[in-house]
Amino acid sequence: MNTSVIETEKPTRFRLPSFGVQVLTGLVLGVVLGLVARSIGADGVDASTGEVDPNWLTETLSTIGGTFVTLLRAVVPPLVFLAIVASIANLRDVTGAARLAWKTLTWFAATALIAVSIGIVLGLVLQPGDHTSVTSDAASAPSSTGSWLDFLTGLVPANVLGLEGYDNGDGSVGFSFNVLQILVVSIAVGIATLKVGDAAEPFLAFVRSALAVVQKVLWWIILLAPIATVGLLGNAVASYGWDALGSLGMFTVAIYAGLALVVLGVYPALLRLNELSVRQFFSGAWPAISLAFVSRSSVGTMPLTESVTERNLGVPRAYASFAVPLGATTKMDGCASIYPAISAIFVAQFFGLDLSVTDYVLIAFVSVIGSAATAGVTGATVMLTLTLSTLGLPLEGVGLLLAIDPILDMGRTAVNVAGQALVPTIVAKREGILDQAAYDAPRGRSAWREEPETASESQPVTAAA
Repeated sequence: MNTSVIETEKPTRFRLPSFGVQVLTGLVLGVVLGLVARSIGADGVDASTGEVDPNWLTETLSTIGGTFVTLLRAVVPPLVFLAIVASIANLRDVTGAARLAWKTLTWFAATALIAVSIGIVLGLVLQPGDHTSVTSDAASAPSSTGSWLDFLTGLVPANVLGLEGYDNGDGSVGFSFNVLQILVVSIAVGIATLKVGDAAEPFLAFVRSALAVVQKVLWWIILLAPIATVGLLGNAVASYGWDALGSLGMFTVAIYAGLALVVLGVYPALLRLNELSVRQFFSGAWPAISLAFVSRSSVGTMPLTESVTERNLGVPRAYASFAVPLGATTKMDGCASIYPAISAIFVAQFFGLDLSVTDYVLIAFVSVIGSAATAGVTGATVMLTLTLSTLGLPLEGVGLLLAIDPILDMGRTAVNVAGQALVPTIVAKREGILDQAAYDAPRGRSAWREEPETASESQPVTAAA
């Protein structure tokens, strides 16, 4: 009997583009929809408040982007607590953890010093305060200012959860979390588990299990990033546009020139000095950098920053889960170094005030140390007011720059996050704990290199002597 085998052709499975391509597509689509929304115009003005009512497209874009950032922020508190407690327990050596912490802080300070120096030079060369059409009518003092006491008060947890209440202005009360306080609580609990010993093993087992669950939820949220990019960038273009750039054109050029020099000049130079591929770093960190650009939130991006630092760049989980949250509160080359340096020089030039050599030294000092002093308070405006008050410059100068702050904040946050991924990578390389194979591995189609969970990930990591 003759038999024949009929081969049926399998249907071609539809494959989505890689995660990076999805985000890039979201960026382009966001700009297009933002321009469309801006061309439609506002629906009107609220007679009671005088505020402009956004049109349906702007409202939709705002809702999409805002929902994503809210989801990310909701994951941050448990992720920070669980990851840091687990990482300290995994190290099993407080001395080794302290060594890594000091190395990390040293690199934070060194790169911040380089960034603020670039900002000062650009401010003196481009003189943005002398090349502006903005008038003094726009000058106004900000509602919140930075203080050196913020660092001390920010360190003391108000409660175990790091929650802070605030007045919404309509009689209701809202709540936000303070990452710095969560960091302090997590470190204390992590060290306590080491001191307790075997009795803490059931607690650590729960922490590791809960961490795995939170990371899985985080992955589901991150899959929405391309869609969120459309909403975040589209809303930014629709709400702010580029009209205000004309009067502050030179200031904007100075800020973005400084950001470009740091992220495209300083960071690649540091990578090459440590024998690390520049292309591999940026391809690995790209998901976090791009999300930071559109979301304008280092804290909101922090879960993704930690994930790509660990999975794409090869930094051990025990170290990445400590260094990235620390960087999200104290490592801000864009917001705390370049921006306040150029802005302070702008304000001085605008009001016709001369800055001495001592003043420039103070700018550098505030930029290197001040980011920690304002870690408990969000916003580059707070960092700027701290710099201006330290130099004795008019705080009313802040009002001159508020019109274009959202546009500048996108670039500032992207540089912040790039630095938050860079420093742990360099420290891990220099301490001999970097997974070089993971760093050099081809990037997958998803946000990071996919690999199965292995027992080795929970093994202790000890810095080289």
